[in-house]
Parts: sequence; structure tokens; C-alpha cells
Amino acid sequence: MPRYLLTIEYDGGPFVGWQKQDNGLSVQTVMERAADALEEGRHEVYGAGRTDSGVHALAMTAHVDFAKNWPADVVRDALNHHLRPHPVSVLSARAVKDDTHARFSAVKRGYVYRIIDRRAPLALDAGKAWQVRVRLDADAMNIAAQSLVGTHDFTTFRDAQCQAESPVKSIDAIQVERRGEAIELKVEAISFLHRQIRSITGSLVEVGRGRWSVEDFRDALEAADRTRCGPVAPPDGLYLAFVDYPPEALANP
Repeated sequence: MPRYLLTIEYDGGPFVGWQKQDNGLSVQTVMERAADALEEGRHEVYGAGRTDSGVHALAMTAHVDFAKNWPADVVRDALNHHLRPHPVSVLSARAVKDDTHARFSAVKRGYVYRIIDRRAPLALDAGKAWQVRVRLDADAMNIAAQSLVGTHDFTTFRDAQCQAESPVKSIDAIQVERRGEAIELKVEAISFLHRQIRSITGSLVEVGRGRWSVEDFRDALEAADRTRCGPVAPPDGLYLAFVDYPPEALANP
């Protein structure tokens, strides 16, 4: 069956997350309904990750199999037609080999977390960023964040409900930078623990507020103790920014 790799943008606010759940509407559910409307039959759409309720995507990837060899542009446009009025958009579709898997073929994922530190309420960015009402020291946050690069036991920044076999993960790159009244945290790795980025972000904000020193943050990481984590950042500011694949996974079938 022809397989298509999709790149998808969505506002996570109305959804319970990417993955199908019994307690509400998921992005995966509306994607599968759109695929069923495009071609008769039942279709499963497999995502590259499982974003939580309220988390957004700039470029989630997913794959789906169809019975017919549809032109890639037709797949993109037809899915978008059937996705209305949900805030989900298929940015691109491409035919790939039948062993390319959106999740297991990925070699790197990137996330962005957006913080806006101002007193005035958010109008345009409400639900799209975490508002912190005090000025944060983004430079101190960035210095603290560099201690996360490499392979570590991330128990401190691992949700209690995480189902990963091990708390040991590797972060390839992380950066905190200010853009006007916005602060962006960018992080890249092959994979992440459940709520790892939101846990890291909340603790880095403690550094930015001056409540923690850079050394306090490093000590929290090295403690490998979930009780040492700062407040977990809300989902509003988190975006899945990209998923990378090796050239062979993107080769034409």
C-alpha cells in the first residue's frame, strides 16, 4: 500500500493531545477521519510523537497508508479539505517507502517553548505562550540550560507517569534567547521523556526569576530526584518545531 509522510501544523488548544483518547478529541482522530473521507476504508495515522493536551505543532510528522497511488498534492489538499474547521493543516505530503515510519525512522526532534515576560495581558498570544509577569534573566537561563547538553539521568525532569524504560536521555543542543519581550527555549534531541521540556522550562524560569542560581539548577539535575524539579511549565508555550529523518527514509518508493 502506498505510504505518505505528512508534515502537520496544529493549534493544540482544542485537543486532548495528539494521541487518540477516550476523554476528548485528539489530533490523531481528526486526521484519521480526514483520511477515511479521502478514501473509503479505515486508516491509521501514526505520529512522530505524542504531544500533550494544549501543546502545539509547527511541523509534526505522521504517516498514513492508502490503497491508491494518489498524487502527493492531492493527498495534502484533500486532507485539508476534510480537516475543516479544525485548526489543523497538512503542510506537505510525500510518498515514501513502506518501511519509513514517522516515529521510529526519526533521528532528531526539535521543540520550541515560548515565554512572554510582561505585565499586560496577552491578547494575540493568549494560549500560545506562557506569560510570566516579571522580567526574566534570559542569559542566566541559557547558562543554566547548557548543563543539560549530553547524556544524563533526567529523573528530576521526568513526569511521574512517564512510561519510558529509562530516565537516561541525550540532549544535542539547547538555547535560551530573548526576542523583545519574548523568550524562546529551543531544544534538540532524538527523543524526550514525558513532560521533560515543560519540567526543564519551569525550572529554568526559577533561574530567570532569581529564585534559583545556575548552581541550584545543576544540582537539581544531578540529584536525579523528581521532588527537586521546579514548577512544571503550562502546555500553552510548547511547540513541536521539527522532526528530522535520514535521506533513505525520505527516498522515493
